[in-house]
Amino acid sequence: MDRVHQLQLLKQLQEVDFVLVELNLYLDTHPDDLQALQQFNWYVQQSKEIRKTYESQYGPLLGFGYSFNQYPNGWDEGPWPWEV
Repeated sequence: MDRVHQLQLLKQLQEVDFVLVELNLYLDTHPDDLQALQQFNWYVQQSKEIRKTYESQYGPLLGFGYSFNQYPNGWDEGPWPWEV
């Protein structure tokens, strides 16, 4: 069951980050669209929350200082996100 939850969080993160990419592209050509900007900011918050939840339970998603490393889900814990 824990593995299922891990996969669900990764899927949610991928979906939210996909929406962020699309909104980012849209805002590049429509910078005055307040509703799109509000949606972008809402999805940024969702992405942060999902990422924080994932990392607190399963370890860091990113290296090079972009993710905190914490015990007990640190660098030597597996599987890595790309191994799931």
